Amino acid sequence: MGWWNPSSKTMKATTLVNGDRYRAMITNFFIPELNNHDVQELWFQQDSATCHTARATIDLLKDTFGDRLISRFGPVNWPPRSCDLTPLDYFLWGYVKSLVYADKATNA
Repeated sequence: MGWWNPSSKTMKATTLVNGDRYRAMITNFFIPELNNHDVQELWFQQDSATCHTARATIDLLKDTFGDRLISRFGPVNWPPRSCDLTPLDYFLWGYVKSLVYADKATNA
């Protein structure tokens, strides 16, 4: 899984991000950065902000990531009321739980 920090690019903090600006950031900054890395297995995850879920945005991300998109209206739907979903919530805790409960506890 890869991460991209949009704050690493120069942007005005007072600029509101709408669908057009979000797609411009993806097209002008994010996708060119991906071209510098092996991203065959990269998943893209975003929340349900309006600029993230605009039809044109989802289409752009589907073209780039195919079925490896976690988003409202994406191939893998963002779970409802999960404003703080992270890869730890999405994978790690289920994996840790499977290890913890793999063997029955014994009474001491």
